Amino acid sequence: MTESDAPLTGAIKLPFHGGKPLAGWRVLVPRGGPWGDGVAAALRAGGASPIIAPLINFAPTDDQPALEAALAKLARGEFDWVTVTSATTVDVLASYGAVIPETTKVAAVGETTAAALVAAGYRADIVPSEENSARGLLEEWEAATGGQRGLRVLALRSAIAKQVLSVGLARVGHHVEAVVAYRTVGVPVAQKVGDDVRAGRVNAVLVTSGSVAEQVQQQLGPIPETTLVAAIGPQTKRDAAKFGLRVDVVAKERTAESLIDAVVEAATARA
Repeated sequence: MTESDAPLTGAIKLPFHGGKPLAGWRVLVPRGGPWGDGVAAALRAGGASPIIAPLINFAPTDDQPALEAALAKLARGEFDWVTVTSATTVDVLASYGAVIPETTKVAAVGETTAAALVAAGYRADIVPSEENSARGLLEEWEAATGGQRGLRVLALRSAIAKQVLSVGLARVGHHVEAVVAYRTVGVPVAQKVGDDVRAGRVNAVLVTSGSVAEQVQQQLGPIPETTLVAAIGPQTKRDAAKFGLRVDVVAKERTAESLIDAVVEAATARA
């Protein structure tokens, strides 16, 4: 999964200095639900007028029997580890009433995913300390597991996610069962939103994943040069480039807070 197809689990707190740095700015928020509400609230605190326009949503996997079978094995304790790469995967686990036994450890990609696990009544035994990505988790895996080999791992992912983690774990000798937990689908935005973006009446567009980047370009492009395009991380910027979407600023950390900080810095510089 790309960098932030994940709901927030708490309010965003930003240290706005100097009043309202985003006063007069209209900012497109490409996700709805708790994530969109939290980001919108933080933007308002900075003086902006957020436009919540969900561009992606999540649908059940095309192979639900495989997912159900894997979750049944998980409940029976047949896995040593389960890897969770997004908070959306946590939503899937909760919706199925999935049971994670005490004997099965949980590896979470990113603090948001870990927080979502805890909020849903699960736990996170490993969270990458440096890079919040599947690659970052893979780099820290050996130290976290004491160099064990032959572990039985359930790797849950989205249908479009690159299998960086599962392939990497299999390469070093673990037994990995990679299962698709959900699909990402595009959501058509209201015509007025598209018209406003193309006419330059939106000051900034937030891009939180490759899936969002694809929909921004397809539905709202071409984005005017005067509109700031902010990506949540370097991988999202690379994914955006594949779809022909320009990115102007990249968050220093893969969090909603850092993403908004990047917009604030750009707005301050432009002012």
